Amino acid sequence: MGHKVHPNAFRLGVYRTWEANWFATKKDYTKLLHEDLAMRQLIMSRLRNAGIAKIETERSSNAQMTITIRTAKPGIVIGKGGASVDQLRNDLEKTFGNRVRISIDEIKQPELDAQLVAENIASQLERRISHRRAMKQSILRTMRAGAKGVRIMMGGRLRGAEMARREQDREGRVPLHTLRADIQFGRATAKTTFGMIGIKVWIYKDEFKGRTRGGEAQAAIAPQPTEDDVAAAAQQPGPAGAQRDGRSGAQRPRRRGGRGPGRSGPGGQGGQSAASATSTPEQAAESSSPEGGDAPA
Repeated sequence: MGHKVHPNAFRLGVYRTWEANWFATKKDYTKLLHEDLAMRQLIMSRLRNAGIAKIETERSSNAQMTITIRTAKPGIVIGKGGASVDQLRNDLEKTFGNRVRISIDEIKQPELDAQLVAENIASQLERRISHRRAMKQSILRTMRAGAKGVRIMMGGRLRGAEMARREQDREGRVPLHTLRADIQFGRATAKTTFGMIGIKVWIYKDEFKGRTRGGEAQAAIAPQPTEDDVAAAAQQPGPAGAQRDGRSGAQRPRRRGGRGPGRSGPGGQGGQSAASATSTPEQAAESSSPEGGDAPA
């Protein structure tokens, strides 16, 4: 059985930071954690149709909470004249008794956010759209937006089948085991008349680039050889000990001389082979013709 790891948690501390940035002692940790979870649930229930992808919280020492809402529809969160965001701030302050500051961050490309893509597919399934068509269209839009790979999986009573099953579709590459890969993961649930259908989405954008220090670009985390490097390595001769005879050439030299007592003499077998190896084509033709002369005694 495979042991699945959450892609976001797997990269925490490598290049991805936590969504809740605050410190608490052992005595207050449980209380603040439950406040954080209740605050997120309140915001998600209030702004269900606002396309919220992530909620980040930060607590300061003067009992002030800063909430950053990343959404694809900032107009719905703000409301007419800022009425919706003011009402939300007042409700949070009354509920938790802390001063709350809300900042809104707009998502420029919602097609590259895995959570928004999963929620979009869930809304299509609730409107009785075919699950295969919803997957194909979402993959097409994500790849056109500039992603290098996307994978979508859904499970449940698809198309009202009696037996639940899983189906998935993918395009490109999604290297889940590569820590430097910028992979986003999101999941959503579609509440249909046949039951609940779960959707999981993985989106691979690109490899994470190191930060610049002193105005100079940092070297790659794991540089890969280029085509010029491969060609230069192929032209270089191999090591001296790679062959038995100790030579770097690919072809072994011809063995000079033959066997037997006439190996070193001019009339022996070795002498003929040496002469043929050092003679010119004209001399070789004359020696092979019948008028070339008598054979040596």
